[in-house]
Amino acid sequence: MPTDPNVSYTVLGTTSVHTHEIEIKKSRFLALLKRVDSETSARGFIAETKAQYRDARHHCSAFIIGPARETARSSDDGEPSGTAGMPMMQALSTHKVPSQRDQRLHSDLSDICAVVVRWFGGVKLGAGGLIRAYSGSVTAALETAPLKTRMRSRSLTVRLAHADAGRVEADVRAAGFAVLPTRYAADAAVLTLAVPDREFDVRAALDTVTSLTAGQYTPHLGGVDWHDIALL
Repeated sequence: MPTDPNVSYTVLGTTSVHTHEIEIKKSRFLALLKRVDSETSARGFIAETKAQYRDARHHCSAFIIGPARETARSSDDGEPSGTAGMPMMQALSTHKVPSQRDQRLHSDLSDICAVVVRWFGGVKLGAGGLIRAYSGSVTAALETAPLKTRMRSRSLTVRLAHADAGRVEADVRAAGFAVLPTRYAADAAVLTLAVPDREFDVRAALDTVTSLTAGQYTPHLGGVDWHDIALL
């Protein structure tokens, strides 16, 4: 599994807004998660959320952007300093997918903006209660959110006879490589792998495909791009 933050990281697997709501002592906390690719898009989402839920007292936020988490911002939006935005940021920055927990890898969630909308229920929660509520809201939302791995990869394509395409694709997947949707032409099926953009991974993919096809087909290495794939 790639662990270099410049090669892969975890993202929301949908462009739709993912929501989760909890209630604590009559206060409602609605967490909204959205995938973003810039500070401008994050702030736009925060503004849209404030406009949509203008009847709420607080719209606290946190976002992390970039393969190496180059940009990170948070806001308490009127809550006592340090009781909302930073706990939300902590929940985002420490969230791990199952494989990261099992292998004790670092968390790498990024390109995400979280907004927690609070409707005050009349009972003060205190600083500790607010920290737990805002952090817990984001954590609960992440536990049910669809996540994917975003990987900087080299494309590796192989033109196959239609009769061989299914078998070769199955063998390649079994070998642990990420396979993009196969394209079918009149005379061939074009199998495309997304290979981590590192020399030893590229060489391993080339050797594996050549071996699996017994040298019958020649793999071709393409350019570098970012792809969303199933969680590694």
